[in-house]
Parts: sequence; structure tokens; C-alpha cells
Amino acid sequence: MVLGARPEPAARVVTGSIVLLYAQPLSRVVRLTLDDIAHAEEQTVLQLGEPPSPVPEPLAELLLRWIDSRDNMNTATNRACRWLFPGRRAGQPLHSDVLAALLNDLGIPTTAGRAAAIRQHVLEMPAPVVAEALSYHRVTTAKLASEA
Repeated sequence: MVLGARPEPAARVVTGSIVLLYAQPLSRVVRLTLDDIAHAEEQTVLQLGEPPSPVPEPLAELLLRWIDSRDNMNTATNRACRWLFPGRRAGQPLHSDVLAALLNDLGIPTTAGRAAAIRQHVLEMPAPVVAEALSYHRVTTAKLASEA
């Protein structure tokens, strides 16, 4: 089943990093837009919740480079695309199954990685803070904190 072109390695690194650092499901990662990323005064942030999450180096540099060289931007209908991960179909993001397969090929289990990341976050910060920053439900992070 071909759902889209195979993204370049930078897309894999950026995607895998967002999943593992910010505990985001691929269904949410593929729906990120350029408007969810801001860069000012040497600081890059990713709008997942409130407040925006800082993006550490070297991921920030890779993310900004990826924005300038995104795949699937050559068709006339996709030139103004705002998706962080544009799909082959005009106006649509890349399908999450395409990125899941690529990350699994690299040995990154997206579901297990995301679960481990969110558990680590609730061990290091109060559950309500994690919920707000990463757009999780407060009940979910409270439950994960009590389990952890």
C-alpha cells in the first residue's frame, strides 16, 4: 500500500524527535503546520499546548532546515502548503501510516516511544503542567503520574 512518497531522512529525524521528546502521536504530528513553529531571538518553539514548547538544538536547526526543504512541494497546488509534512495529495498532510512505517524501519516504535516519553515527563514535572504543555487531558497525565 503506497500512501505517499518516502520522505527524506530529515523528515524521519524530525518526526521521531517530536514523538520521543514531546510524546506526540503521529496522527497529531502529521497535522502540525508551519504556524505551529516559531523562531525568534535564537529560540525555536513548537506550539503543542500552552505555553509553546522550546525545541532544543540540534533539533531546532534540523526542524528549520526541514521547513525550507519539505517534500511534496513541487506541484503547483502544493507550493503554498502550510503542513509541516505535506502529503502527495494537494492540501493534505502526509499520512501518519507512512511516517509510522519509516520510523519502525529505523527501529523507533512510535507507540511505545510515545508512552515512555509521556511517563518520563510526568516523573519530572507536575502532571497538570505536562497536560497543558503537550495538549494531553489532565486525567490522563494524572493517571500516568500515579502509575509511574
